[in-house]
Amino acid sequence: MSYSMNDGMKVAKQATADITSWLLSQSKTISVQNVEQMPDFQRRDIDLIWTTQTGKVLVEIKGDRWHKTGNFFFETDSNREKETPGCFMYTEADWLFYYFVIPRTLYLLPMPATREWFLPRIDEFPERSTTTPVGGSYYTTIGRLVPIKTVMQQLNGVQKVAI
Repeated sequence: MSYSMNDGMKVAKQATADITSWLLSQSKTISVQNVEQMPDFQRRDIDLIWTTQTGKVLVEIKGDRWHKTGNFFFETDSNREKETPGCFMYTEADWLFYYFVIPRTLYLLPMPATREWFLPRIDEFPERSTTTPVGGSYYTTIGRLVPIKTVMQQLNGVQKVAI
């Protein structure tokens, strides 16, 4: 499969906007800070700092438009050509907010618990790749298709929210 960089950016932007709006509507929210453009947070793969009455929560957002597959796509290699690990493998976020932009379904996955559950089982899930054209070249993203139902059944603390 091939995706344009622009398509991916639209999905990411929509996911961030929808999730920020949802977080701001929660009674326990004090503030939501977008840190996507800050180098230290980019390096740690953190998109938002959600401040609640109980403290700060670091959030990584994954926007997806393929909800009909019934799978999460856990990115293991962001750029195969440059040997860059996927965000799922190194994010320092407390939560991965996995969001299907249509039908506006958000899964809150506790990190690093989700990664710790996934890694010993990685070979159980089919590997898939996508290519993204950039200028006159492209890069390849690799990940695993992980059934949402399996994650919901086997991992404690996962939440599903319609927003």
